[in-house]
Amino acid sequence: MTGLVLRAAEGGEGGFEAPGPGSFDLPPVFSVAGVGVTKPMLQLVLAAIIVFGFFFLAARKRAMVPGRLQFAGEQAYSGVRNGIGRDIIGSKDFMPFVPYLVALFFFILVNNIFASFPGIQFPTFSRASMAYALAGLSWLVYNGIGIRKHGLLGYLKLQCVPSGVGVALLPLLIPLEFFSNIIVRPVTLALRLFANMFAGHLLLILFAVGGEYLVLHSDNWFYPVAGVAAWILAIAISFLELLVQFLQAYVFALLNATYIAGALADEH
Repeated sequence: MTGLVLRAAEGGEGGFEAPGPGSFDLPPVFSVAGVGVTKPMLQLVLAAIIVFGFFFLAARKRAMVPGRLQFAGEQAYSGVRNGIGRDIIGSKDFMPFVPYLVALFFFILVNNIFASFPGIQFPTFSRASMAYALAGLSWLVYNGIGIRKHGLLGYLKLQCVPSGVGVALLPLLIPLEFFSNIIVRPVTLALRLFANMFAGHLLLILFAVGGEYLVLHSDNWFYPVAGVAAWILAIAISFLELLVQFLQAYVFALLNATYIAGALADEH
């Protein structure tokens, strides 16, 4: 399909400009003290308001027999509490981290769903800076938890010195473990979220605008047919993206719980 778009562009009127990273560079909506406020920044604030507002309203009038909103809030909370917090961190230590995991999961989920929401249609975390900032916060949380429990040297030993390994191998393994557990984790955590949101939205743009070009600006009878097929694929990918949006929020929260569990553990 991409080949058809490029071939049509060669013979079309005015040419086809393929979408790329520049499609995600949105101009500022307004400026505050000379600093441009972009659409993804506003989406972060909006997502925080939505998540806070939903759980606040769901918990405001608690009753033994819950209404619809309270029931939805309880199910959302319990899903993360039990399915991520308790199952990964363990029934002994998980409760203090449930608010963080719940907020993290639903904050990411709402920002991801913005990509499919009419009028917004932009995934917040397709901007790498947003994803890396969130991963940096996670890095501070789970490392801070580990240092508080084990002390700085004890935590570094836990993360960097594998148990049951011969002394001769430690000079090789300690730098690798430090690099893997301390340095690389936030990078891969952010990259996974960013790459999925970026690639999925880029694919949608390609099929949407490519299909439009094939239908409106090509002189070969076959290209409009391919353009309609591209639009159908764009619709199908939109539904697939809904699944990816949920999965990426789940995986991000799940990995955070895994890292917290590792920071609390007494053995590597």
